[in-house]
Amino acid sequence: MPRKAREKSATAVYHVVFRGINRQVIFEDQEDRVKYLELLKAYQEISGFKIYAYCLMSNHIHLLMKEGEEELGIVFRRLGAGYVHWYNWKYNRSGHLFQDRFKSEPVEDDSYLLTVVRYIHQNPVKAGITDNPLDYPWSSYHEYLINEGLSETSYILGLFSEDLTMAKKQFETFNQVADNTQCLDIDEKKRWKDPEASDLIKQLAGVKNLSDVQRLDKQKRDEVIRSCKSEGLSIRQIERLTGISFGVVRKA
Repeated sequence: MPRKAREKSATAVYHVVFRGINRQVIFEDQEDRVKYLELLKAYQEISGFKIYAYCLMSNHIHLLMKEGEEELGIVFRRLGAGYVHWYNWKYNRSGHLFQDRFKSEPVEDDSYLLTVVRYIHQNPVKAGITDNPLDYPWSSYHEYLINEGLSETSYILGLFSEDLTMAKKQFETFNQVADNTQCLDIDEKKRWKDPEASDLIKQLAGVKNLSDVQRLDKQKRDEVIRSCKSEGLSIRQIERLTGISFGVVRKA
């Protein structure tokens, strides 16, 4: 059966989502995320697209972007090939990393544009990784409030106010409002059985035994816990399998 053609955006702005094949983790550690952002910046300069928002989760990615000189299909073939080549080399593996082709939806007006920006930035909050999107280092949220980066922030902030200080305050307030609007996303999270959850934890932590997670340094341990929560493991399940206390898992 032929694939359904992508819906074109009159504004050339799209919300894009793609994930690891079979929900596989695509970012094992900080270095992986840094590498992906470096590649994103490099191809941004080549292809001329604009990024309005992004969020890197452990096994999927959200991007809000405006098509440039090259269509998105070409952009993501370039980007995917570059990252997969590096990832396979680093982890001594072969084969595909991403699930099929990327998913996208057109963003046709400023109202939905803001909705998608908030939806993307609230991903780590909804996953239970943090209570404040500013505390999550792998999204564009901090680029709007603190320091410049990959994202084209001026247009979005300008929708709030011409005064930059006021715009940032209003942007922060807007992004912290709970919103149940259903934007494009990956499929619902799977429910993890203990054997599968155990394998996932060991993979994320790079250990052979679950008890070894307790001996990781705090930064690595908390990163593993946050990744587990983003994959849909409950706090109680992580506590039960690793032996790490409920309070530590909840706060990580």
